Parts: sequence; C-alpha cells; structure tokens
Amino acid sequence: TDYGSARAAIDLSNFRFRISNSAVLPTVSIIIPTFRRARWLRETLATVVAQDYPADRFEILVIDNNSPDETRSVVAEFATVKKAPHYLLETRQGANFARNRGVNESTGEILVFGDDDILVRPDWLRELVAPFVADPAGRVASVGGEVVPVFPEGCPDWVRGFHGPQALRPDAGPTREGQVPMSANLAFRREALAGVGLFDTSVTREGGKQFSSDENVLTRKLRAAGREIWFAPAAVVQHQMPAGRTTFAYVRRHAFDSARSRVIDRVSEGRGSTGYLLSRFAGNLGKALGFTLAAGLNAVAGRGGEARKALVRAWRSCGYLYQIPRSLAGRI
Repeated sequence: TDYGSARAAIDLSNFRFRISNSAVLPTVSIIIPTFRRARWLRETLATVVAQDYPADRFEILVIDNNSPDETRSVVAEFATVKKAPHYLLETRQGANFARNRGVNESTGEILVFGDDDILVRPDWLRELVAPFVADPAGRVASVGGEVVPVFPEGCPDWVRGFHGPQALRPDAGPTREGQVPMSANLAFRREALAGVGLFDTSVTREGGKQFSSDENVLTRKLRAAGREIWFAPAAVVQHQMPAGRTTFAYVRRHAFDSARSRVIDRVSEGRGSTGYLLSRFAGNLGKALGFTLAAGLNAVAGRGGEARKALVRAWRSCGYLYQIPRSLAGRI
C-alpha cells in the first residue's frame, strides 16, 4: 500500500541482528507522567522495568504531577530492580507540563512517552525504536506504537464502541497526513523535538478537564518540516481502562473536552478562520439537536445503551458549540 512517502523504504529486515549489538542502539528515555493512579502505575512499572533492551542504554523517568496518593512510594518499590525508575515531582498541574519536565530532565537520544496505565511486553522498546535504528539518515522523527484498550474491571457494551486499537497500518511504516499516533505510546528523536518545541501546555489534561490531542501540534510541525511520522504495530501496549473511565459521566466529559481541544488546537496553529469556525458551529448545532432527538427516541424504545451513545455524540457537538465562541473571542 502506498502511504504517500517515496522515502519510506527503510529496511527493517535485519533489525533483529542489529539490535543484538548495543553499539548500534540509541539511548532511550522512557517518560511516564502520572496523576493519582498509583495502583495502575505499579502495574505499568512492573512491565516497563523488564524491557529486553541493554540496561545501560535506557532510563525510566516517572513524573508525578501532584498526586495525592502513594505514587512516590510506588516508584520507591522498584528501587532495587536492575533498571530502577527515577522519581520527579512536577508541581505545575497538567499532563503536558509533566511531559515537558520529563524532556528537560532526560538524557536519551530517543524520548518515549507512555501513560501510567499501560502494560507492555519485554520487546516493546525494541519494536518502538526499530524504525529509528534502521534510519541512520534521521528522516523518521517520531514513531507511534499500537494502543489496545483493555477493561480489567469490565465495560458496558455501549462504551466499547468508543474504544478500539488505532490500527493506522498493518506493518511498520509512515503514517498518512491526518493520522496521529496516540501519546500513550509515542517516541520522538530528541533533535526533532528541539527543532519544533515541546508539548503545548495550553491544551492538556488538568483536573476535571479531559483535553486530548496533545500530540497533534507536534506531529503537524514535524510533517511541515519534512520529517516522517511512523507507526509500528508490533510495539503494542495494552491501555488499561478502569471502571471510572466507563461511566456515562466520564465518557460524556471526555467527548466534550476532546471537541474543545480540537478547536483550540486548530486556532493555535492559525488554521481556524472565522468562516471555518462559524461553519463548524452551524454544523454541530444541527448534530447536537439530531443526536439529542435520537437519544430521546432510543430511550422511549427501551434502548438505553443506544440512547447513551447518542447523548455522548450530542455532548461532543456541544463541546464545539461551547469552544468556538470562546476561541472567536480570543479565550481558551
């Protein structure tokens, strides 16, 4: 399949041979921002510290973003393992502040960002850095791995439809324009980030806000600079979704704030003209009314799950309706 890049012919066939020689491997910093998820962080670290990658070629940084739980002591539990994680406290609230702190404190040539609720296999890091290793010319600026949602505490059927693997492509290679790998499993060359800047702290998850699209701005800047964004499906992580993320209140809020972040992101990049924003406002006004009507009809018919799904979509449209006037007025 042609993914729009004549420069995509990077040979990964001999990667297994080359990675056995640590001299060819880049140094890697695994950066894990965390907030109030000590239980899940413990499970994440148990898999991350067990990477089949030379111990002298990678480090693990846990950035505690003011967690009120036992996050610090959870990190301390791993102090005696071969690859002990380093604990750092970032007091400025917001995931992107924590990510940027990790970048500034890290030493690796490759910066790998992972969420605090992922589970990884021992070969995860190998697979994620494979495109970088096989690209000595440095065309590949970023590599995203597959993210597969799992529900250890169960999941209502109506929620499952909102979650699924990214499946950006079946094999390792460049992504298309508009495809953005998730920050839950995403790596960058340090020098590439140095050229475009760090994560945007005006669009970040903070407190009750569920802003997303943290990686969109960086991805677009790198593409504009002529660099490639790759997807490595074999570098898979399981993204644990606790029961708290499967409630109607959470899913609805996430949809609302995700829509807001898309507007903020577009405006901050200078791609949100007044005409475009007004057309999006009108379109989402119609969607909000339509989905609300659909929710009511499904509720009357006794299809509660379908009613909830329609209401979530209505709330997503409401996120646009809320943010567009604010952005036109120059406010976040």
